[in-house]
Amino acid sequence: MDQPAPHTVESLAADLRDLGLSAGDVVLAHASVRSLGFVAGGAHALVAALLEVLGPAGTLVVPTHTPDNTDPAGWNSPPVPEAWWPVIRDHTPGFDPARTPSRYVGILPELVRTWPGALRSDHPQVSFAALGARAGEVVHGHRLDDALGERSPLGAVYRLDGKVLLLGCGHDANTSLHLAEWRQASPPRAEHGASVRGSDGGSHWLTWVDVLTDEDDFERLGADFEATGAVAEGRVGQATARLMAQRAVVDFATDWMAVHRRRAGS
Repeated sequence: MDQPAPHTVESLAADLRDLGLSAGDVVLAHASVRSLGFVAGGAHALVAALLEVLGPAGTLVVPTHTPDNTDPAGWNSPPVPEAWWPVIRDHTPGFDPARTPSRYVGILPELVRTWPGALRSDHPQVSFAALGARAGEVVHGHRLDDALGERSPLGAVYRLDGKVLLLGCGHDANTSLHLAEWRQASPPRAEHGASVRGSDGGSHWLTWVDVLTDEDDFERLGADFEATGAVAEGRVGQATARLMAQRAVVDFATDWMAVHRRRAGS
């Protein structure tokens, strides 16, 4: 163990303040809790530290995505037999914001999702949870066919002039960059499908058309944004932490994609 003492709620809060997080902020947080090192209380302590810094006027937002609730016809890691597809569509429990756990986004989002007072948007694949004064504004009105666009929690964070915190992770985890994809002139679109819980308590398979996401260039995009000097970098616990204005990174990414993705596709 190469740290002299355990990190605590108080020490993490001090690190977050030194990074630039402030009372009253709206912050979309992405975190690798393991990267913090040994913390007395683990992920629970991190949530407590974030809430202590944000205070009663602040709002903590996390992605509570459910990527397993997608059309099995598109699964590649691993694929499943075609004969299974109808069974999966017909029998996957429908998404319910109060019941369905998040998947593949780490322990922090799941902890925030179940924290007393947390609210969650109702998109069956890319929901977000929020905790604090502006939580209702963040999660309300999440449209099925605008998953990560203007009518999503990402768009709400943008309108609220929020921040993005990357804690021990890179820009490949920076979901705000997807908002820039939705803002492109003619983004590629495709049919999506998911199981949702209806008002009758039963599960129903729905399909809709929306933008296709592509994270392959997010790390390169993020490096170019950091080169502008608009990202505060520091240590939170043992982790490298980055804090940035969401509007700044989304605006940069919107212009960056318009140039680099058009060039790549030409």
